[in-house]
Amino acid sequence: MRDMIMNQVELTMTAFLDEHQMEKLHYALEESLRGLDIKAIEGINMMEDNISLLQSFLAAKQIEGCSEKTLCYYRKTIEDMFCTVNKRVKYIFTEDLRQYLANYQREKGVSKVTIDNIRRIMSSFFSWLEDEDYVVKSPVRRIHKVKTDKIVKDTYTDEALETIRDSCKELRDLAMIDLLASTGMRVGEMVLLDRQDIDFHERECIVFGKGSKERIVYFDARTKIHLRNYLEQRRDDNPALFVSLKAPYQRLHIGGIEVRLRELGKRLQIEKVHPHKFRRTLATTAIDKGMPIEQVQSLLGHQKIDTTLQYAMVKQQNVKLAHRKYIG
Repeated sequence: MRDMIMNQVELTMTAFLDEHQMEKLHYALEESLRGLDIKAIEGINMMEDNISLLQSFLAAKQIEGCSEKTLCYYRKTIEDMFCTVNKRVKYIFTEDLRQYLANYQREKGVSKVTIDNIRRIMSSFFSWLEDEDYVVKSPVRRIHKVKTDKIVKDTYTDEALETIRDSCKELRDLAMIDLLASTGMRVGEMVLLDRQDIDFHERECIVFGKGSKERIVYFDARTKIHLRNYLEQRRDDNPALFVSLKAPYQRLHIGGIEVRLRELGKRLQIEKVHPHKFRRTLATTAIDKGMPIEQVQSLLGHQKIDTTLQYAMVKQQNVKLAHRKYIG
């Protein structure tokens, strides 16, 4: 690289300098470039250019409504790829990315789902580069969706739900569990709720889901009673729907609820007690009882019906009964 720069400069100056002056120029270039790590400079410039494109991509995604958490995940995933592949964006090819994914899976020991998530993020980034004319064609086009194993995830049994409810020593915990179980809302949506958001007359509330999208969720009569009992016994003025049990009564965060439920599960010897499992249980129960999948999709706030189908695992016994009813 150093010789290439020197030759280019000398070739350009040949028409303007005599032989003696050319020797002086050659000596000056050698002295100036001695000890200079051209490759390191090129590497810095390359990374700066790549990061600049990444910043523009993230800005576009932010405008589209992606959450801060999603943007951070995008940034880390693409930056990791930059550091490993170590090429300018326009010189990254399909084989580079295939090798990166294969090495990542082997070295990190991650699941196929994780690898496909990385593939999707890279696909989104390079497709954006293609749309913006930074690259001619996305190198991810020929990397197909990773086939993943279909895992049937656990839901709560009716007995487990009642056991969890009966074991609650605090009105807050009982109201919290009932709200999760009857609405199917995300725990991240629940912690944002304020007291004034609850419409007891209609037994509903408006939550802000992913991408700051609003939707109405509904709760049952039991949840209404337990919520009212909890709110009536509170003596603080915090507007949050759920707060800590001790002063200064701060709004509960996702981590606090997860820890509380995990401790409850350990005490009852019930495996994997966590907020998202209530959501999956609601979806499965709704499907099993005949609620149209489109309505379940709306209830859960899913953009794609495929996501709803991943949550709602239809029981085989119901498939058997439906077969006898409609076919056999």
